[in-house]
Amino acid sequence: MKSKFHFVCQECGHSEPKWLGKCPGCEAWNSFSEEGVEDKKRASAARNAPKHYTFKDIPSHNNARITSGIGEFDRVLGGGIVPGSMILVGGDPGIGKSTLLLQVMANLSTSGKKCLYVSAEESLQQIKVRAERLNQHGISMALLTETEFETIAALIKEMQPDIIVIDSIQTVGVAELQSATGSVSQIRQVTNELVRIAKDRNISVFLVGHVTKDGAIAGPKVMEHMVDTVLYFEGERSGSYRLLRTHKNRFGAAHEVGIFEMESSGLTPIQNPSEIFLTQRSQGPGASIITSYEGTRPLLLEVQALSAATSFPAPRRTSIGIELSRVNMICAVLERHAGIVLSGQDIYINVVGGVRVNEPAADLGVLLAIASSANDITLPTDLVCIGEIGLTGELRSVARLEERIQEAAQLGFKRCLIPAAHGRKSLKNQHDIELQQVNTIGQALEMYCPLS
Repeated sequence: MKSKFHFVCQECGHSEPKWLGKCPGCEAWNSFSEEGVEDKKRASAARNAPKHYTFKDIPSHNNARITSGIGEFDRVLGGGIVPGSMILVGGDPGIGKSTLLLQVMANLSTSGKKCLYVSAEESLQQIKVRAERLNQHGISMALLTETEFETIAALIKEMQPDIIVIDSIQTVGVAELQSATGSVSQIRQVTNELVRIAKDRNISVFLVGHVTKDGAIAGPKVMEHMVDTVLYFEGERSGSYRLLRTHKNRFGAAHEVGIFEMESSGLTPIQNPSEIFLTQRSQGPGASIITSYEGTRPLLLEVQALSAATSFPAPRRTSIGIELSRVNMICAVLERHAGIVLSGQDIYINVVGGVRVNEPAADLGVLLAIASSANDITLPTDLVCIGEIGLTGELRSVARLEERIQEAAQLGFKRCLIPAAHGRKSLKNQHDIELQQVNTIGQALEMYCPLS
């Protein structure tokens, strides 16, 4: 058997016969690493055609989802853990990945499931200390500290568990590959073997993935394509709130969000996140309430804006939680169609709680927050703003408007500023909330932020 070497990009998996400074696949610099491959010449042998099936030949197995005992975790998975599924969990170091999965495995083992927790980074004593901190003293799951995949596969074959956790995928390697553990070849091979085990033996597998400095899961993107579900932890490690967001789910809705609070006893699910995020609302200028639809439920969030005079020729625009390009667009619309001069003002935007808003329904709230700070006017505390802003200054309707209004009414808000209905069916306002419909940003500003 003849061995040879090639160079593989550690960002995207692109292969080249010689080292390059810049990857032609993903354009990353200094990402090529030398890896050994085995040059196997396999004769093409004739094989019998595989047996195929029709739908009526396939037996129906209504496998019920496995509930973890943590409602927010089951929500992001689409209702629970699907037997035989591969779930990849990513996030910054120390944000709570191992803590959450240890809590999940403790609940599953208590309910009678056979669980295997494989840690390639921590010792058994470290895992026990964490379990005791989480008040999980009666865990009956099996623990293994191992980095060689062959040893892990042998235990899986012998034990036949229902649920497996691999913490983390970047620290497990296959001995037959000459490349270093954590390289593209190793991650791809280990993930492929685990997918085969999960599907053949109907075992649910959780993979913990490290993230790069850009926030993406380390390793080739093909790993995310191979698994069934991809979950990302979001939030500041210094803060108490954590968001578990679904980026891919073959068995449920994508972009679902579970919200947790980090406490001394572990991650606690938050049943009513809107109420939690609004407990310490600001009472001064520059604050407004918006709605953001995360997966299957609406969230009410506070947006804060600060407008301050700048001494630099180019004013600064800073945004946390909302895309900066959208903030720049809203500032331009304010100057062009409302006459509010912001060219000499630094603008700072922040969504309280560390939530990232990725939909245009927050436009109206952001606009009123900026105008409120610029004109030093305090918005009513019982007002919710919903609407997308167009470049001509008009307000456009958003999806699931009735559900957003219902959430605002349930939390005690009395006024809801929304786009006027343009040919839409009338809203079913079944709650004690006043619907104020406007067509343009000028009408909205005239109501709450008139020019001084």
